[in-house]
Amino acid sequence: MSTQPVVAAVDGSEDSLRALEWALDAARRREAPLRVVHVRQYAPWAQPEVLAAGPPDPDEDPVLDQVRAHLAKEAALPAVEYVALEGAPGALLPEAGATARLLVLGSRGRGGFASLLLGSNSLSAARDTECPVVVVPRSRGEDGGAAPSGSGRPVVVGLHADSPDEATLAFAFAEAALRGVRLRIVAAYPWPLQTWMLPGEMPPPEIDQDAVEHETRTLAEGFLAAHRERHPGVTAETDVLPGDAAGHLVEASQDAELVVVGRHRRRLLAPARMMGSVTQAVLLHAASPVAVVPPAPAEDA
Repeated sequence: MSTQPVVAAVDGSEDSLRALEWALDAARRREAPLRVVHVRQYAPWAQPEVLAAGPPDPDEDPVLDQVRAHLAKEAALPAVEYVALEGAPGALLPEAGATARLLVLGSRGRGGFASLLLGSNSLSAARDTECPVVVVPRSRGEDGGAAPSGSGRPVVVGLHADSPDEATLAFAFAEAALRGVRLRIVAAYPWPLQTWMLPGEMPPPEIDQDAVEHETRTLAEGFLAAHRERHPGVTAETDVLPGDAAGHLVEASQDAELVVVGRHRRRLLAPARMMGSVTQAVLLHAASPVAVVPPAPAEDA
């Protein structure tokens, strides 16, 4: 069985070239091939002509030519495959990730509005792709460059102590091990707690915040024990923090190589794929690349 590739989605924009660099580094670390995919969008009224013409030739694609020239300057390239597709990126990119180890794309492509922080194609890919999806944001640094990989910045992962996602934790530990950096686990608990009472009801007993924090830490460490055992070389630090999980993860992204979040599991009454509010907020506002990890197949059923 051939090694699954790391897929980089490109469209000629600066955002996609940043994503390409991230994907190239990920492929090297995984000793995996790199597959560069360009989806040419068509106008709805042109679809019959496009279908009649057959699939586009990847050797006659200006965007892929740009990527070839860009990669020609790199040394020790992995095996690289170039794929040109015709259609809607929001539908085809998840298909391209169906046989991939990782799908990497920029936060906004060439066709997005300048005011949008996250493009619709990036959102669709993060929500619908079967493999983990990494969204690389626009750099907010003065030099316009991304933080160098291996710079010592941690991988950050969010942990919901009430319902931890094993696939998300496994991906975060493995990524920290690949990069040789520490892992920072952010476990947030709601505080202050909201209490709703009807007229005449007795107020509930006062809840001790220290007790809530201690219980959250105990739950978190119990879930993390197996992952620590599988990755003894990873230094994993757990931060138990009160308040909004999304806010803590966005703040942590300012000094992170990567933030890892999970995607919602499918539920009986909501069978469509979903992303939680925390994941969407992190995708919109994180300063670092964000990995969105789908649930393990057994959980996703």
